[in-house]
Amino acid sequence: MIIDASRNVSSAFWISCLILFIPGTPVSAETYLQERCGDRGNYAVHSKFQDNLHRLLSGGLDNKGPIYGFYNTTEGEDPDKVYGLFLCRADVDTNLCQSCINSATSLIIERCPGQKEATIWYDECFVRYANRSFFSIMETLPIIFIVNPADVEQTFDNEDFETEVTDFARNVTGLAISSESLYATKNINVSSSVTLHELAQCTPDISKSDCKSCLLSAIKEFPTVLNHKRGGARILQPSCNIRYQLYRFYGEPRGQAPAPSPTNKTSTESGIKEKENSQEVQLLHLRREIGEEFSKENSRGGKPVASQELSLIQLDIIRAATGNFSNECKLGEGGFGPVYKGTLADGKEIAVKRLSRTSGQGLIELKNEVILIARLQHRNLVRLLGCCLEEQEKLLIYEYMPNKSLDVFLFDSNMGQSLDWKMRVNITCGIARGLLYLHEDSRLRIIHRDLKASNILLDGEMNPKISDFGMARIFSVNQDKANTNRVVGTYGYMAPEYAMVGLFSVKSDVFSFGVLLLEIISGQKNNGFHLREHCESLLTFAWKLWSEGRGLELIDPLIKESCDTVEVLKCIHIGLLCVQEDPVDRPAMSLVVHILGGDTITLNPPSQPAFSVGRDVKKLYCIVRSQEAFTVNGVSVSDVLPR
Repeated sequence: MIIDASRNVSSAFWISCLILFIPGTPVSAETYLQERCGDRGNYAVHSKFQDNLHRLLSGGLDNKGPIYGFYNTTEGEDPDKVYGLFLCRADVDTNLCQSCINSATSLIIERCPGQKEATIWYDECFVRYANRSFFSIMETLPIIFIVNPADVEQTFDNEDFETEVTDFARNVTGLAISSESLYATKNINVSSSVTLHELAQCTPDISKSDCKSCLLSAIKEFPTVLNHKRGGARILQPSCNIRYQLYRFYGEPRGQAPAPSPTNKTSTESGIKEKENSQEVQLLHLRREIGEEFSKENSRGGKPVASQELSLIQLDIIRAATGNFSNECKLGEGGFGPVYKGTLADGKEIAVKRLSRTSGQGLIELKNEVILIARLQHRNLVRLLGCCLEEQEKLLIYEYMPNKSLDVFLFDSNMGQSLDWKMRVNITCGIARGLLYLHEDSRLRIIHRDLKASNILLDGEMNPKISDFGMARIFSVNQDKANTNRVVGTYGYMAPEYAMVGLFSVKSDVFSFGVLLLEIISGQKNNGFHLREHCESLLTFAWKLWSEGRGLELIDPLIKESCDTVEVLKCIHIGLLCVQEDPVDRPAMSLVVHILGGDTITLNPPSQPAFSVGRDVKKLYCIVRSQEAFTVNGVSVSDVLPR
């Protein structure tokens, strides 16, 4: 018996017909179960969509995916783009898997002619296509019940049997989400003569938390199924399926898909294939890990940010918004790739950070940023709207900042004229409040590790927002410092203890803030500030002026007319306290915020600052200067191994 349970909250629609199972009969050919045609319209004969669909389905599975029996792909470009997913039961052998996929791709066209979306289920495999991206999105409708017409001959109380089936199904669900392929089978003796056999499987593109949700939603329907017959049943959904029988209907799970035959493949082609598979595996893991992190947060009573505030945004939507990542929409280039401006269909403007597609670089940073920033809510932190992990793309989608970043204004003689002293003070205070939130006021203690002018974005009212949390680290409540062998950040902003020995803490961020504050006052980059005669950094130059009572000489000429000299000297004092060599001597951000807010506190005189990346660099700059050739390293993110 097949029961279509596709429904909304207010109505139920049932279609019943008979399907026979012969217990114990070996399956030598694929077994068709059911299909569902979508409601997303029709495509015309000989249209581009039909051509794309034909190419997608004719490609089949062909052992392409990194997980055995699973593959998702696309064909063509919008608006005629087709998305396809192929999945075999994990215990089905390679030949039967491919045979089933071939039959399914043929029958789905016959059963759903001209439809832009369709799904077909076989006992051994599952095929789905659509004119929209459904990758990594958990969907539970349509839901189909297939019930064995035979009943349990043993004298079971219906309620007891229902409990046995549902409890056991939850156990199998736990096994499935702990497996790499999101597939599990198990059997249990419920009496001396009755053994339950159960199978659970999800499409491997969804997260483990979504897999669990999908399977549990199916298990809730077991009471409905068991009211019909208790001999066996399966529940089919687009993202998962679960089945129980009173006989063994599955074999041992297969291994990973075999590597392509090298007969007609060059070593280069094989290498490319392995790299693609590696990327796909990493993205699958990343989707799951992000989902699991939010699931853990929600289980601890946290705000359910994963489902309400952070979205997995479809790639075709991002492509449409950015003109397929056109140069006209490109805002700039960051350490991990370009950033594009986009406009969604509803007119909302977004910024899209596109991480490198050709290597694994940035996956850790992307995961870090998604998990971190989506949990944080503060007016001086940039808001992450969503991410996209499709077709090896790694995209982060943010609220759009129309005034770009602080460095665009600060270090340009023309743009800098629009940054008067009052505006610079407002930006400084906003950055300080954002850092204080990260260090002390959020539910997490966070060290940013890459605070710099280009990572301060400006909204339409020139309010600052700290961005780029790819390097950030979470500290426990009682932790105040940590050590790393992988030093990442930007030269000129790194605290000396971090750059040289990998030691970082909240005081590392305080150092970076001090550098940034002195840059805001002077309009000069620390990373490119070198005097021909004395070979000084901006920090040491500012300290020298301060110690000689000439601090006002540091002021950017563009703001000399608009600045409050008392306020400027106070800010220089704060900046120099923040960049002292010993982290213990640097003030906490709570004190910085109080002083910037107008509190009158007697401050200690600052000690001479260290060069931010070690004293050897100072000597190097002097040598370069003596040769009358000087260049600045444009790489913003670097690995520096401690000596």
